[in-house]
Amino acid sequence: MRRTAVVVLASLTTVCGAGSLTATPALATAVHESHAPRIPGPSPTRPGAAAVSNWTSTNWSGYAIVGTGLTTAIGKWNVPQVSPPKRSKPDLFSSTWVGIDGFNNSNLIQAGTEQDWINGAPFYQAWWEILPAPETPIPSMVIHPGDSMSVSVSRGVPKWTITVTDHTTSQSFTTQQAYAGQLTSAEWVQEAPTVGAHVAKLATDSTVVFDSGTVNGTSPGLVSSEAGAMFRGRKQISTPSLPDTDAVADGFAVAYGKFAPLAPGS
Repeated sequence: MRRTAVVVLASLTTVCGAGSLTATPALATAVHESHAPRIPGPSPTRPGAAAVSNWTSTNWSGYAIVGTGLTTAIGKWNVPQVSPPKRSKPDLFSSTWVGIDGFNNSNLIQAGTEQDWINGAPFYQAWWEILPAPETPIPSMVIHPGDSMSVSVSRGVPKWTITVTDHTTSQSFTTQQAYAGQLTSAEWVQEAPTVGAHVAKLATDSTVVFDSGTVNGTSPGLVSSEAGAMFRGRKQISTPSLPDTDAVADGFAVAYGKFAPLAPGS
């Protein structure tokens, strides 16, 4: 799906701590990401497709539940830290989100965070989106790597409610919007977003751990066959773990590269 890049001015976040990146707060040019439905990738049975049981994509990795009447999806994660490119200075992009639809259709309602490397510095932001409209940034929320985030996407009458909460900073955002998708999938995804007309180069992020996922108010009971990895050409670039090891199987981890991270304990 073709998208148009939108350029805005945004403040860079300072990242502190041992071994972390540090950026002096300044005005920087940030490119708004767009978030497309899943673009199918190579066969999941191909050699080297680590920890993939069911699907692959050129823009998604994570878990997707397929069904009918899926009207609420909730998830929680800590914002990953983006690393600079090793050999050159390209702009790199990633998004972490929870949504309904988009796995097997062209509709999608979703919200999450982005973790980008733009103009030589890290950039973090919260956003929501309902296709076919582009991403809507949430400028009232200041996002930092490591922040504990949660997203709730739920159908109401007559509108849907999208809530994004930063539990670390006690910031929260809620919007009510019309949506009329098929309600046939729910997802927890690490994405290489679309910038302009193309899927962007994926940023190198620290491992993301999704937790406390629910669908229609109950545990998703994730199984490995609902997992999928991301490919760029023939190279596997983002890989989920097995579901977490607690009794409700409501989370998992996603790591940059072709190797699956260890499943979280809860």
